[in-house]
Amino acid sequence: MIISASRRTDIPAFYAEWFMNRIREGFLYTRNPFNAHQIKKVSLLPQDVEAIVFWTRNPEKLIPYLDELHEKQYNYYFQYTITGYPRTLEKSVPNPTRSIDTFIKLSDKIGSGKVIWRYDPILLSNYVGIDDHKRLFSKIAQSLEGKTKRVVISFADLYKKTERNLKAVEGLFYNDITANNDAILDLSEFMVKTALQHGMSIKSCAEEIDLLNVGIEHGKCIDEEILKSEFELSLNPKKDKGQREACGCIKSIDIGEYNTCLHGCSYCYATFNEKTVIKNKKQHDPNSPFLIGSSYETEKLLLPIDTVEQLSLF
Repeated sequence: MIISASRRTDIPAFYAEWFMNRIREGFLYTRNPFNAHQIKKVSLLPQDVEAIVFWTRNPEKLIPYLDELHEKQYNYYFQYTITGYPRTLEKSVPNPTRSIDTFIKLSDKIGSGKVIWRYDPILLSNYVGIDDHKRLFSKIAQSLEGKTKRVVISFADLYKKTERNLKAVEGLFYNDITANNDAILDLSEFMVKTALQHGMSIKSCAEEIDLLNVGIEHGKCIDEEILKSEFELSLNPKKDKGQREACGCIKSIDIGEYNTCLHGCSYCYATFNEKTVIKNKKQHDPNSPFLIGSSYETEKLLLPIDTVEQLSLF
């Protein structure tokens, strides 16, 4: 079993204490995001967890716990996003200099193969145009040379909830870059060249667009090849059916919840409403088996689970 921690929120940044409490207890409860009354128990025992994939913009609060994870013999790697966008788009994300410093600290501690740089989502707007993306990508890539082996890119998906949040940003004008073939090719060719100059392979994340002709392969964020090369794990490469069609990731269990990330990124697909995020954060208890809320409802709503294999994915 692979634990995804998490596509839905930034557990290292905001819930590191809770996560480690769950590691020590050996389990947690998750709610189906489409049916809050469907609750399932997920084992976190070392013998049940083949690997943990962390998704984050700021792992500073988790770094002090990494020695403990290592001692308990957990395998893990990080998907670490650094974009350098202005505060109008990323209200509470650490500034790029601090993010890069933390990335380097993490890489030096666990190895460059276990920290993947994410430059995503790529949003084209009046605040960050093509030339700005080139400047930011080049500067970050140069700073991370030797500290990562891979960079992952994706283009912003303009879901209805995403567009609603973007339209609330005063003075913002944005475009769907996927509708501009010339812009995509220009930027992609630049990023491929830049990544190679700094010793990085480059892959896309959940993109229907085929960029192989410019040197960008479709990637997997939860990747059996990384797990094999870094941890000598031989896992089933079968695609996770619970993810989008264009996503190549192998099967995992996500332990996060939507509307719980406090970074305040206007383009985020996992945050529907800022007020809901604040409300949810107030209901967080680091000692609870749930990320949000207490366990009072567990006895009434917990579905019977006898083994890890019986967990359904959602």
